Amino acid sequence: MKKLGVKSFVTIGMLSSLSFILMLVKFPIPPFPPYLTVDFSDIPAIIAALMFGPIAAILVELFKNILDYFITGSGTGIPIGHIANFLAGILFVLPTYYVFKVLKAKWGLMISLIVGTIFMAVFMSIFNYFVLLPAYIGLLGWEPMSNAALRKMVVASILPFNVVKGIIITIVFILLYSRLGSRLNKNMTVKNV
Repeated sequence: MKKLGVKSFVTIGMLSSLSFILMLVKFPIPPFPPYLTVDFSDIPAIIAALMFGPIAAILVELFKNILDYFITGSGTGIPIGHIANFLAGILFVLPTYYVFKVLKAKWGLMISLIVGTIFMAVFMSIFNYFVLLPAYIGLLGWEPMSNAALRKMVVASILPFNVVKGIIITIVFILLYSRLGSRLNKNMTVKNV
């Protein structure tokens, strides 16, 4: 990872702010439940990872969720959704960064984003099954669900939603990278691209 100086922290702060703004612009994807929404707030975190390394990406994901929690709040009083968003972002961005670091080629960016999508979809499904959905059920007073119903919800909604979300973010990032690639390449920690 690059040594982070003042300029790096300013850039991370700007990327965090942009990520927070992008987090506010979210939309559902039919036929998934309306509480599952897509936003493009992970794109600045990917840029931070490519420019400064994985710690920068984690900081962007953390700062955007802290800002969102304090400005928009949480329906439960506990930031379960923000914790989920933070974990989903890290589970998407970090594998993308590490695979791209190994492949070090333009085509490798697409492969790394696909790996990030799969990683996020699988691990967020597991996390939803064991932690998030039971937490929401307990905190919001939802009617308890059997393990079979939880598994069906994860397999029918959460897993495919995260795959679709990852594909959408991948497409948008590739289009953005095709425009900004030369500028990003000057500052990237992953060289030879």
